[in-house]
Amino acid sequence: MGERTEHEDAERYGSERRDGRASAEIRQGVIRLARRLSAERPADGLSLNKSSVLGHLRRNGPMPAGALAAADHQQPQSLTRVFADLEQEGLISRTRDMHDGRQRVVQLTEAGREALARDMAQRDAWLDIALVDLTETERQVLLLAARLMNRLADSSATVPGSTNRPH
Repeated sequence: MGERTEHEDAERYGSERRDGRASAEIRQGVIRLARRLSAERPADGLSLNKSSVLGHLRRNGPMPAGALAAADHQQPQSLTRVFADLEQEGLISRTRDMHDGRQRVVQLTEAGREALARDMAQRDAWLDIALVDLTETERQVLLLAARLMNRLADSSATVPGSTNRPH
């Protein structure tokens, strides 16, 4: 009696999707975890924008400033000050694009790689401790969910009528 059929699960999922409960629960979980991880950031840590830029460069390698802004779902003008600060701190270098002299290619420096690693270490340490309370299956589910959330973040999906456009 306690078991549901696949059809009942599909109907339940469909109704959750229609009334937004599943989306709301996912959004709430993502936001709460993001805030908790932000709270675990070292006092002298990088700003969210700086760590995001450095993280993109670590994962994807050197890229034009405009492409980096698009990958971060921001306008290039929004990151002008961040790029200047990171360059002044020696965490990135900016050079002219060999193919298009109007473009600047942003590259992570070794100091930037080290600063990013230090910045993430405390948050990763907290997460490692928190994960101990979960079962191996729960940890694997979270790992899968993290991969899926990365895919969602890269999605080109848009809400009809929205002025927000994926980059």
